[in-house]
Amino acid sequence: MERALSAPGKLFLSGEYAVLWGGVARLAAVAPRTAAYVRRRADARVHVCLEEGTLAGSTTPLGVRWEREVPAGFSFVARALDEALRAHGRASAGFDLAVAPSAVGPNGQKLGMGGSACATVLAAEGARYVLEERYDALKLALLAHTAGQGGKGSGGDVATSFAGSVLRYRRYDVAPLIEASNTGRLRAALAESPSVDVWRLPSPRVSMAYAFTGESASTRVLIGQVEARLEASGRQHFVERSDLLGHAIEDGLAGGDFRAFSEAVKAQHALLLELGPLETEGMRRVLALAASYGAAGKLSGAGGGDGCILFAPDAQVRAEMCKGLEARGFHTLPLDAEPGVRGEAQAEPRLRTWVDALS
Repeated sequence: MERALSAPGKLFLSGEYAVLWGGVARLAAVAPRTAAYVRRRADARVHVCLEEGTLAGSTTPLGVRWEREVPAGFSFVARALDEALRAHGRASAGFDLAVAPSAVGPNGQKLGMGGSACATVLAAEGARYVLEERYDALKLALLAHTAGQGGKGSGGDVATSFAGSVLRYRRYDVAPLIEASNTGRLRAALAESPSVDVWRLPSPRVSMAYAFTGESASTRVLIGQVEARLEASGRQHFVERSDLLGHAIEDGLAGGDFRAFSEAVKAQHALLLELGPLETEGMRRVLALAASYGAAGKLSGAGGGDGCILFAPDAQVRAEMCKGLEARGFHTLPLDAEPGVRGEAQAEPRLRTWVDALS
């Protein structure tokens, strides 16, 4: 039994930080997609193959018994496989899972499009397939990714990579699932827990693009810094304002008055900047250049680096804008909404090669 898979990356359209405190986020699933390949084994061995090497272990009802300490680069995939086996809850055959590296820019830096979340989703869904399980792979991926971040993060990147399209999402509380996992009740908890609050929205009628600034940022560090500065009352006020702007952005994505939509996008960016120094000089240059083409944009994600999501009234303006940004040294990607995690007709050749090389 074998399966080739792929899943998209994500970009925040609105609701960064607010989604951590009970607000609503809008996100888009975008290319480039990340590929994976999973194959069941005749024995109980487990192998995880990444670009940086291989991690080996054996299946148990309590997770994988890894042969060595799990390296940082393997942590999210390994946690997802552990949780998958706990949800399975009984002895099982082993399997081999290969996951391609996430997309990088021209300078080799990650683009900030949710690579760890994408890998977690691929691991959760790949394991579900070879174990012939029916657990909710989205809930399991949310559990694994949040636990892997020490409880930080909203899970919006996981939900987007799993479900695809353009989404409206509210943070899912995984604390009961973590407790259930630790007490041997994960299978039942996954079935009985509330559904994830995620809704697919219509395809945008505005043209979208992403501009990478060439600087990477640590989401986990930035979240910690912002939460240390803002008390509960300040967070609630921020959420209320963010949700109003998010609603306007959602309406604008469906078409209509592009000028009013642009103002909502700019206001969402300005609101995020109230949280601290989240905008870099590269971001300021990108947004100024986009505005000169009649487009609008904002930081996407936690800020402090990575890039900006840009919106143009049509594809021609988007193409001209991207050309202008590229001429000034910024890496750009025209964007269309992508489907979520899915099976593929053929495995990526290098992933199959990695698995074929295993004993």
